[in-house]
Amino acid sequence: MASVTDLVEALELERIDEHHLVGDSVRMGPSPVVFGGQLLAQSIVAGASVDPTKDVTSIHIIFARAAEFGVPLEFEVDVMAAGRAFASSSVTISQGGKVRARSLVLLAAPEPDLIRHQSDAPGVARPIAGPPSGHGLDGWEIGIVEGVDISDPEAIGPAELDVWTRFVGAPSDPTVNRALLGYASDGFLIGTAMRPHSGVGQSMAHVSISTTVNAHTLSFHEPIDASTWMLFSHDVPWSGRGRSHGRAQVFDEAGRLVASFTQENMIRAFPEGAAPAAGARAAH
Repeated sequence: MASVTDLVEALELERIDEHHLVGDSVRMGPSPVVFGGQLLAQSIVAGASVDPTKDVTSIHIIFARAAEFGVPLEFEVDVMAAGRAFASSSVTISQGGKVRARSLVLLAAPEPDLIRHQSDAPGVARPIAGPPSGHGLDGWEIGIVEGVDISDPEAIGPAELDVWTRFVGAPSDPTVNRALLGYASDGFLIGTAMRPHSGVGQSMAHVSISTTVNAHTLSFHEPIDASTWMLFSHDVPWSGRGRSHGRAQVFDEAGRLVASFTQENMIRAFPEGAAPAAGARAAH
């Protein structure tokens, strides 16, 4: 089983020249394709490389097509702007000449508060490590509040999900910690969207239901320590037309709002004749 250490090593992209880097993939779980959270995490690292004096404050990524294991990932980084207070870049991930994902990354220099407020953290039970997420990463500890099982098609509930998570042994590097939070942010909103619907669960994804993340927008508000417990409070206000729109707020154990994100997903039946064979899994 891959570990947090393996993931952190995959975030250490090799620089080819001023605008190009290359990286590897870490295989986790039964999916035949690279987990989108890894591409998101690597894009944060690539985008941050344009100005080490600034912090990544947001990323918007579109997943164009699935990435394959065993084939190097190529990252093309273009600087859009680089000023005193802000910098921005685009990151394009390719394999074999085909674009797999593209993102816009915003960086900012630290500034003192002029104003400050935040949403209150939900009053949920304290973190207890629970069963693995299904992505098969040793050291990524997860505790789903109230033991909700998003894999069970008959476990019906509201389109909400509170998840405590941490990456045991995460290094102290600020960009790596943002990347690890980004990795975790990709994993739960499709299952949250399925909760109100009888006969539909995360275990059916890529087997009898076609699902994928289309776009993901993540904003960082405070410094991140991904080695400590973080509460991901998810809700999905809308689903339909083969899609869903989800959002989440991320709090640390002290109740600070450290990040927020939204996600656009595909959740639909397979087109006729496109479902995988028995015992197989599809890329979407």
